[in-house]
Amino acid sequence: MTNNDILRRIRYIFDFSDDKMMAIFAAAGQVVTREQISNWMKKEDDDAYKACQDPQFARFLNGLINDKRGKKEGESPPVEKVLNNNIILRKLKIALDLKNEDVLELMQLADFLMSKHELSAFFRKPGHKNYRECKDQILRNFLQGLQIKYRHDA
Repeated sequence: MTNNDILRRIRYIFDFSDDKMMAIFAAAGQVVTREQISNWMKKEDDDAYKACQDPQFARFLNGLINDKRGKKEGESPPVEKVLNNNIILRKLKIALDLKNEDVLELMQLADFLMSKHELSAFFRKPGHKNYRECKDQILRNFLQGLQIKYRHDA
């Protein structure tokens, strides 16, 4: 999944307007224009399509955390230069204040069963013997579960 795909899905799930999207980016210290957001929302075959780069998307996720949970005291965490599905899943889990049981319930809503052990492997540090890479299918099912839970017309 591309950053743009995930950004589009998050916007749809929570029904964010352009103004809300700009406010979320601003909550993490990044100013974006309505045109940038519009270009990120377009499909890849559109001439105006622009890829949302990892640092920009990381700022959006940090802004989502700040928006949903409040800004943390002290210095902001450094923005990741490279994102992977594990980091994206972790940031969404933090932003929505989800516990592992909540994530498993969301996966169940999307008809995807997973054990606590399988899930916890995604939140381990790379290099840990039980670390597992979060594949697109897992992230897609998580987003599907979010859509079922939070998007009332889905």
